[in-house]
Amino acid sequence: MQLRHDPTFFAATRCLPADRRPALYALYGYVRGADDIADDTTLNGERRTALDRWQAELEEGLERGRSDHPVVGALVDAGPRFGLKIELLPRYMDSMRSDCDEPVRMASQDELDHYMEGTATVGPVAAPLLNASGDAVDGLARLGVALQLTNFIRDVRVDWEMGRIYLPGLVEEDLDRSAATHRLREHVAQQVARARALFSESESLGDSLPASMRPGVKVARAVYSGVLDRVERNTYDVLGASMKARPWDAVRAMARSRAS
Repeated sequence: MQLRHDPTFFAATRCLPADRRPALYALYGYVRGADDIADDTTLNGERRTALDRWQAELEEGLERGRSDHPVVGALVDAGPRFGLKIELLPRYMDSMRSDCDEPVRMASQDELDHYMEGTATVGPVAAPLLNASGDAVDGLARLGVALQLTNFIRDVRVDWEMGRIYLPGLVEEDLDRSAATHRLREHVAQQVARARALFSESESLGDSLPASMRPGVKVARAVYSGVLDRVERNTYDVLGASMKARPWDAVRAMARSRAS
């Protein structure tokens, strides 16, 4: 199920020591739960309220030391045991609240960066699971922004179908007509170059981590770099063929990371 739903997360997590995986699953379950709430159009104007309840569920669970919700309960257990920086998660939740705007329109690069820095807090939250400290924590944050930006490049069409534009400069008329115009390709190319630069800035992250923690990071970098490769090969037309990573991409990346 996880392989089909999120093959990159599945493969990267399988590369971690077995005793760390349940805690990462708990963290993933929590942030995925928030993402699902923000995307649930059936909630109409109640999405922000539902996100507030989800955040309160965790905060109250941490205060009590337990929660009846299985996902929150698992994170409440894992957080103190592994020293997860759960206090950073409200910043993630703020980005999820931005997804409740109608419509979502990122008007500037600064606005997009602010959003992505919020979602990228997941890396520093999970840093203790990777035995990351110092520069490695900063590297995880930069890598998280690179991964998020790659998602936005890949999902331009899907996001538009949900009424959202994350990449500044994209024109609604082009998206509405599914027209990969020169101006659309130009804006996408700029964001691809930016994602490449972010991946490059976080390249030393692997060397900053213990050897047992490096393969998972290598998997994520390899799969998402492959997405950018496909976008470039398609001359930055993200409205036509799917740019989504395929399950076997992640499995191959996992095999290569273990062999290296």
